[in-house]
Amino acid sequence: MKLIYLDYAATTPMDPAVLAAMTPYFSEQFGNPSSVHAFGQDAQRAVDDTRKQIADVLGCGAQEVVFTASATEANNCALEGVVRASQKNRTDVLPHMIVSSIEHESVLEVAGSLAVRGEAEVSYAPVSREGVVDVLALERMLRPETLLVSVGLANSETGVIQPIAPIAHAVSNFRKNSKLGAGYPLLHTDAAQGIYYLKPRCAELGVDLLTMSGHKIYGPKGIGALYVKRGTPLAPVIAGSGQEYGKRSGTENVPGIVGMGVAVAMAYREPESARDSVARLRDRFVESVFREIPDVALNGSREHRVPHNANILFHGISSADCIILLDREGVAVSAGTACQAKAGRPSHVLAAMGLSERDVKSSVRFSMGKQTTAEDIDRTVSVLVKLVQKLRS
Repeated sequence: MKLIYLDYAATTPMDPAVLAAMTPYFSEQFGNPSSVHAFGQDAQRAVDDTRKQIADVLGCGAQEVVFTASATEANNCALEGVVRASQKNRTDVLPHMIVSSIEHESVLEVAGSLAVRGEAEVSYAPVSREGVVDVLALERMLRPETLLVSVGLANSETGVIQPIAPIAHAVSNFRKNSKLGAGYPLLHTDAAQGIYYLKPRCAELGVDLLTMSGHKIYGPKGIGALYVKRGTPLAPVIAGSGQEYGKRSGTENVPGIVGMGVAVAMAYREPESARDSVARLRDRFVESVFREIPDVALNGSREHRVPHNANILFHGISSADCIILLDREGVAVSAGTACQAKAGRPSHVLAAMGLSERDVKSSVRFSMGKQTTAEDIDRTVSVLVKLVQKLRS
């Protein structure tokens, strides 16, 4: 039985070209980039070349790209780093932060921790039933004390694309009212789910900080990056020898960095036809499910979403049971982020969109990728028809 993988939003298989580029840096080119001898300088050159490679596709300067161990770490660096930098500059104002209610846990947990520690006040921007951040509501939340706004580019569970450019416009217009100085509030976006299909460029989005991940784009796990716009105050979260321009200490993961650079470059070179192909498979899946299975609904906007994601509500079933039974049939899917699955928590994203607890626990995320075929889609639907009928009975 062929195994079918429909969980590309959780992680992607590494592209062979990425692995080929990484391999020398595990063996013969093993130097520490901080070493001054030839081995170290070869490694440093690889890091510098990759930094420029990523900067070129993002449309930014090489020194604005900071490598981290993951997108989670990049999000932590963005939120914690901005707050710590503000504390150095002034202590007379409690900084205010706005995050959307559907952010990844690596944003929400950090924001919540800052609030508990009394280092920041946090507001949560609401979303529509379609899963789109309410820009007007967010705009009304802005205050003279607002330090940072954080809204993800594409949601990790529903794939809904967020209106970052209008949010950037609102944030920029409000800067004249800031008590914190020129340039505030700052705008951060977690783009881990949007890099591959949306190919964002930092200046066009209007963001000050942008998070990237290697393993969401057919690159390696254990590597991420944070775009930090020149002049953005950011204190280091990890202390040490001052690597990454003093913004993130620790010996650089050279193989991971090289692999991520190749993956990013390949993602930005991917033709629109590849995106359209995945979108057709997603639409084939959704249309087949709606035709073959009664009492289902698509969670999130159908129009404003990345092309590989379909989050579907199957009324009257348990998504946990459905996922286990699908796995037994050789089909891999999830109910939300991999992080949530490990913790056993229901989706805060779907709850924020107004779904009842029962409906949240009846929703399943299907995400396609480069290796998905029409036969995979048809077989999955065939299996789903039987399983949903069984679970409902």
